[in-house]
Amino acid sequence: MDREAYRNCCSLVKIPRQSYEQFWSSHFLDYIDKELSYSKFFKKYLLPNHPCMFSRRFTEDWKCRRQWVSEEGKPNFQKLLQEFDETPVPVANCNAKEYNANPKQVMPFKDFIHYWKEYIQNGHSSPKGCLYLKDWHMARDFPEHNVYTTPVFFSSDWLNEYWDTLEVDDYRFVYMGPKGSWTPFHADVFRSYSWSANICGRKKWLLYPPGQEEFLRDTHGNLPYDVTSAELRDNGLFPHSEEACQPLEIIQEAGEIIFVPSGWHHQVYNLEDTISINHNWLNGCNIDIMWQFLQSELSSVQKEISEWRNTMDSWHQHCQVIMKACSGIDYREFASFLKIIAGNRMAFLNACSSGDSSDYPRHLSETLTTLGPYHAAFDLQRVAHIIECLLCNEDFKRLDHSTLNLQPETMLQQIRDTIQSTRGQHLLYQE
Repeated sequence: MDREAYRNCCSLVKIPRQSYEQFWSSHFLDYIDKELSYSKFFKKYLLPNHPCMFSRRFTEDWKCRRQWVSEEGKPNFQKLLQEFDETPVPVANCNAKEYNANPKQVMPFKDFIHYWKEYIQNGHSSPKGCLYLKDWHMARDFPEHNVYTTPVFFSSDWLNEYWDTLEVDDYRFVYMGPKGSWTPFHADVFRSYSWSANICGRKKWLLYPPGQEEFLRDTHGNLPYDVTSAELRDNGLFPHSEEACQPLEIIQEAGEIIFVPSGWHHQVYNLEDTISINHNWLNGCNIDIMWQFLQSELSSVQKEISEWRNTMDSWHQHCQVIMKACSGIDYREFASFLKIIAGNRMAFLNACSSGDSSDYPRHLSETLTTLGPYHAAFDLQRVAHIIECLLCNEDFKRLDHSTLNLQPETMLQQIRDTIQSTRGQHLLYQE
């Protein structure tokens, strides 16, 4: 991040997001084929929460584009089997519905490839249904492979930074699916950003700007499983569907990367046999959207079990437990998440002052150095804003703060002291 970008956003409390009306009647999004600075991407797409597509030139040096793809541009099954063979992988059945998703099973990679070959030979059909390898943590399972590199535009990634620190999980995935496989209507985890790169094959994306999904709810408040279903034209079941804008329909070619912003609900189809890589990620530009999502999730839980509110002393704690079971995180872990992100950036800025980088994880050194001290300071200001929101939140106040590793008030003061110190040493004003 450069000085001008920092100056333009350093005083922001609420991220100014422009109207999404330009996408209501358009079937076009910006196509990036030339060099683009991180600061321009930050200003034009991250802050306003607008989608875009990067051309294949941004993936042409990835090893997987060569090793996983045949000369005909198809999945290289032989090479893939050599690399992954008996590896257990998650596979969904696109022909089956379980709640609003597809049920999954775990099978050896070689069995999925055997199925895929037969599926192609049978004219893209199978009595087993349409199977889709998805949400496979390939990078975590095979860290030595290094078959792709995260583009710098998506490198400010708090979500995977946090989970990498805990060494528990990550949100980096590989998808492999035959022609006709698809993903039902959804928005990404915690309302995160996502980026998705086609290694080979083609996808069709149906994207709805934030807020439009509210028109697509049925009379019970549920979102549709398939947004193209004829039942959406039933006004008795979906009374407001006609008020929704038409989706942004995008065809993604081999090698291209799509940036899907926070809260954009989408449905995705593989138009050919396709391999893709997808990351979910969060940072200072959309952490406020995550916080809004968490408040909404807790409110839904509280509404569901409100009848027991006056009969349980630990009702609020139970709401947090249920929230974590449903969405994957509760307020206590969210505070821990903010603590780790802030701690890494305070250590980085202190290292910029002292020249000693031993206080923060080595694997973060390259990313934080590339993004620079302005970005670290912006991140800290965004964390500070969310902590201030937490401290004013009645549900957060009810938590047992003695169980937190660091008190939010203390962390907030440390952030302010670090920013003040780095400004005093002119780290944030160098040309």
